[in-house]
Amino acid sequence: MTDSSPAMVLDAPVLADAETSATSADTTNFKLVLLALAMGGFAIGTTEFAAMSLLPYFSAGLGIDEPTAGHVISAYALGVVVGAPILAVFFARMSRRTLAMGLMAVFAVANVLSALSPSYHWMLLFRFMSGLPHGAYFGVAALMAASLVPVNRRAWAVGRVMLGLSIATVIGVPFATWLGQNLGWRWGFGVTGILATLTFLMIMAFAPKDPPRPGATPLRELAALKNRQVWLTLGIGAVGFGGLFAVYSYIASTLLEVTGVAPYWVPVVLTVFGAGMTCGTLIGSWGADRALMPTAGILLLSNAIFLAIFPFVVMNVWILTALVFLIGCTGGLGTVLQTRLMDVAQDAQTLAAALNHSAFNVANALGPWLAGLSIAAGYGFASSGYVGCALALGGLIIWAIALWDARRSGT
Repeated sequence: MTDSSPAMVLDAPVLADAETSATSADTTNFKLVLLALAMGGFAIGTTEFAAMSLLPYFSAGLGIDEPTAGHVISAYALGVVVGAPILAVFFARMSRRTLAMGLMAVFAVANVLSALSPSYHWMLLFRFMSGLPHGAYFGVAALMAASLVPVNRRAWAVGRVMLGLSIATVIGVPFATWLGQNLGWRWGFGVTGILATLTFLMIMAFAPKDPPRPGATPLRELAALKNRQVWLTLGIGAVGFGGLFAVYSYIASTLLEVTGVAPYWVPVVLTVFGAGMTCGTLIGSWGADRALMPTAGILLLSNAIFLAIFPFVVMNVWILTALVFLIGCTGGLGTVLQTRLMDVAQDAQTLAAALNHSAFNVANALGPWLAGLSIAAGYGFASSGYVGCALALGGLIIWAIALWDARRSGT
C-alpha cells in the first residue's frame, strides 16, 4: 500500500460485519446510528475535558492543591488504559450494540458517583471507574460506524463518531465548566451521567441489532499485540497526543493566574479550543481517507510548532485564544490513528480499536504529569508549552519509524 491510497482493505471479519450491517442499514437510518454513537462521544468528551477545566474548583472543594488534584485526571486516564484492553478482550464475542449499551450504563453510574464523591480518595476511585468504559466504547463505536459505509469512507464515519467528542469541547465542556462555577463543581460531573443515559436510550432505539461474534476469541484479539505496526501506531498517540494534554490540562490555571483574565474568559477559550478540535476532526477524517500517514505527520508537526509558541503568548489573551484554536485543530489526529489501526490490526479489530483510546489516555496521564513536574519545579504554567512541544516531537519520531517500517516490510 502507498500512503496516497484511500485506505487499506479491511480484514475478513470486518468485511463480514459490513455485509451483515448493510441489510440492517436498509431499514435503519445510519445517520441516526452515527448520531447515537456520537452522543456517547459527546458524553465522554464532556467529562474528560471538563475535569481539566474544573480542576481549580474541585481541588478547592476537596481541600487539596492543584498538582494533587491533577491526579484525579490521571486516575480517569488510568481507568481508560486498564479498561480498554480488558473489556475489549473479554467481551469481544458480545453483540456490539449490546456492548455499547452496557458500557454507557456503567459510564453513567460512575459519573454520578464522581459527582457525589465525599473525599479526594473516593474521587480518585470513581474517576478510575468512569474511565474503564471509555476506550472500549470508542473502539466498538468506531467499528459499528465503519461497518455502515464503504471501505473508502471509514475515516469519514469514524470521524462522525469522534465529532461527538469534539463538539463536547465546544458545548459540553464550557457548559459543564459554567455549571461548576455557578452551581458547584459536582454539577459539572453529574451532567455527564445524564448525557450517558441519553446515549444508552438512543443506541437502544436506533442501532441495528447484530448477532454475537463466536469467532472473536480472546486469543484472536490478543494477537494484535504481536503486530509491530499496532504498537507503533499506539505509540504515536501515547506520546504525540501528550503534548496537547500537557497544555490543555492547565489552560484554566494559566488563564487565571498568568494571563490574569476574569473567570468568564475560561469557558470562552475552552469553546474556541473545541471549535478547533471540531475543525481538526473534519479535516483529519477527510485527509485520512486520501493520504492517511501524511495527514498524521502534518498534524503532529503542526502541534509541535503551535505548542512551542504557547509560552511566548500567554500574556496576551487574544493571541493566546487564537493559538488555542490552532492547537485544538491538531486533535484531528485521533480519527486518523483510529483508522490506521483498522488497517494494521488484521483479525484483532476490537482490541486494537479500543487500545487507541488507551494510548490517548496514556497521553492524558503523561502530558499533565510532566507539565505538572515542570510547574512544581518553579517554571510556571507557561512551561507546559515546552513540555507539550517535546512530546509532540516524540510522537513525530515514532510516526517516522512507523512509516519507515511499513515501507521496509512492504506493508
